[in-house]
Formats: sequence, C-alpha cells, structure tokens
Amino acid sequence: MNQISPMAFVHPEAQLGDNNIIGPFCYIDRNTVIGDNNVLQNGVTINYGARIGNGNEFFTGASISAKPQDLKFRGEDSICEIGNNNSIRENVNISRGTASKGTTQIGNNCLLMESVHIAHDCFFGNNLIIGNSTKFAGEVTVDDNAIISAGVLCHQFCHVGSYVMIQGGSAFSMDIPPYVIAGKMPVHYCGINIIGLRRRGFSRETIDLIHNAYRLLYSKGVMAEGIEEIRKQLPETEETKYIIRFVENSQRGIIR
Repeated sequence: MNQISPMAFVHPEAQLGDNNIIGPFCYIDRNTVIGDNNVLQNGVTINYGARIGNGNEFFTGASISAKPQDLKFRGEDSICEIGNNNSIRENVNISRGTASKGTTQIGNNCLLMESVHIAHDCFFGNNLIIGNSTKFAGEVTVDDNAIISAGVLCHQFCHVGSYVMIQGGSAFSMDIPPYVIAGKMPVHYCGINIIGLRRRGFSRETIDLIHNAYRLLYSKGVMAEGIEEIRKQLPETEETKYIIRFVENSQRGIIR
C-alpha cells in the first residue's frame, strides 16, 4: 500500500506501484510511472513523462522530467527515465528528452547531490557520484562509476568515461576519457585515478597497463599515432580496448 500525504497531488492518470511514500506538497503529473518502494520527501515534483524505477529517494525541491530548457523544444512527447536505488538530493533538476533522442536517462545506484542540473537527452550510467551544484548541458553521456565533484560545468555533447575523477570547480568542453583524473584550469589530464581504481578492485597489473596506455597515448602529438603505439606495445584487454574505442569515437576531442 502506498502512503500518500493528503497534502500531495497525484494525477488520477499517474501509475504508482506499491509501498511508495509520497510526502506533503509533492506534485505527480499525468503520464508518469513510478515503481515500488520509492520515497518522495516533501515538495518533490514528478513532471509529465517521468519513468521511475524502484527504491529511489527524492529530496525536497527535486524536479524530475522537467520541460527541457531548449528553444528547439516544441512540446514533442518525450520521457525521463530514472533507474533503481538512486539518491536524488535537494533541488536536483532533471529535464526530459527532446526530438533529438526522446529520452533523458539516469541509471542505478547514483548519488546526485544538492542542486545538480541534468539537461535534456543526457545518458548517465550506474554508480555515479555527482557533487553539489554541478551542471550538465544537453546530450551529455557519463559512463559508469564516474565521480564528478562539486561546482563542475559540462558543455553539451561531451562524453565522460568510466572511473574518472573530475576536480571540483572545473569547466570543460572536451571529452574526458576513462580511468583518469581531470582538473585544473583549463581542464587537462592529471594522471590516472589510481586510488579510485584500487577501491574498485582493479589489480596492480591492470592499473599499470592503464597508466602505460595513457603514457603512450599522450606521448604523440596526434592521437591516432598514440593509439597505434598502444596497439603495438600493449596487450589487448577490455581496458585498452575501451580507451581506444573512446578516443576513436570522440566527437569533441579528448582533454590533454
């Protein structure tokens, strides 16, 4: 049975699963689907097009599936998907998609801290930690297990790789490849995320391999030459394949 405050508004067309807690002054619009065991603290807004999984907690002032802040948006039908077991803190704003992709997507087990903004058509993976007041423009992709500190500004269309650590207060408009620390102004490569990789169970040999891959990649003035050196000198593993694929597919170029 759901626990819905008499001071909350739930549209009669909204679809709710079981065992949800809906606090006072929450607003749940039509064309919304909410799974089981979610908690909406007071003053949470679930807008048109939200698709929410199970076991999430939304804190005061969070606004999910908000109308995109995109002048090209013409009211097209679009959605915002939130996975399972996420903690979405105070005043987080997540926009729904536009005609570009149709969906904004957040994975599972993410912590989005206070006042994070995620714009239209972003695709965020699992196990992310995103610090207070960090802002993402439209169509950004963030792969699994990234840590993005507070006050970070991310340009539209950027891609952030897995297991990265981005320094607080950074602003970037290029892609950040996997397994690295990125920071300073302008943002650049500051080495691999050794501590983060150890905490995630990467072996010493794998960490050394990743370090050597970036040593070779950045040793050349042209990224294609660095990739060729990786292929020549290092064994093919999931990690080296991911690095090569990420760099080769980068649309905005990677930080140096």
